[in-house]
Amino acid sequence: MNSNLQKKSEMGFFLFLFQVLSGALHLGRNRHINNTVIFRQILFTGVEALPIISFIALGIGGLIILQGYNLLSNFGQGIWMHVILVTVVVKELSGIITALVVVARSGTAISTELGNMVVNRELDLLRSFGVSPISYLVVSRLFGVVIAMTILTLYFNLVAILGGWFFSNLFNRIEFRAFINDFLTVLTFRDVLMSIIKPIVFGFIIAIVASFQGMSVVKASTEVPQRTIKTVVQSLFLIIVLDILITYSFWSVA
Repeated sequence: MNSNLQKKSEMGFFLFLFQVLSGALHLGRNRHINNTVIFRQILFTGVEALPIISFIALGIGGLIILQGYNLLSNFGQGIWMHVILVTVVVKELSGIITALVVVARSGTAISTELGNMVVNRELDLLRSFGVSPISYLVVSRLFGVVIAMTILTLYFNLVAILGGWFFSNLFNRIEFRAFINDFLTVLTFRDVLMSIIKPIVFGFIIAIVASFQGMSVVKASTEVPQRTIKTVVQSLFLIIVLDILITYSFWSVA
């Protein structure tokens, strides 16, 4: 019986995914996609998360410099600090850590909000007015989360780099221009491309999983926290798996 329920849930997810992608791909003709919902999602997911992202990024950039600067500089290889900064922060940690923050804030919020809307029969009300809940509530949030996630990741990289320069001055006085020049000599187009692709994919996963779990609530309000927990677990699992696959794909074509 559990196997049948799992198969039914998987079929429901792929049907849900197809409906969302169909609505997103017909953006120009889909009159139910609401710009206000997109803007509010960007505001909540992106703007309101800037303080915590700033703090984490500054700390990560500083810790990388603090942990590795003395060892590497003793070997006369200070340039490797920039290699580590690019490899660890730009290519990996910025996307993953930003995704964790977005899952904890926006993923749980989307799942809870949509779940409560199902319980309160607000989705039925939208359908009665001829409005598609998938387009109005899900596709709009999807665009908002993906846009905000991408901007937050790029912002994370910027703050982490500034943090790295700031903490570098604790060991060796270095001009900001010289630090940035060394960093840019290490940074490649592939690194930038990876740091853009990952947040787009992660934002898509977070929005889809959170929306699906929220709209999978049947009728009881007690289901809402259960679906929220599933949102966090499934989102983190998929993000880690996809992060490995994206990184491996970039390595394999190197």
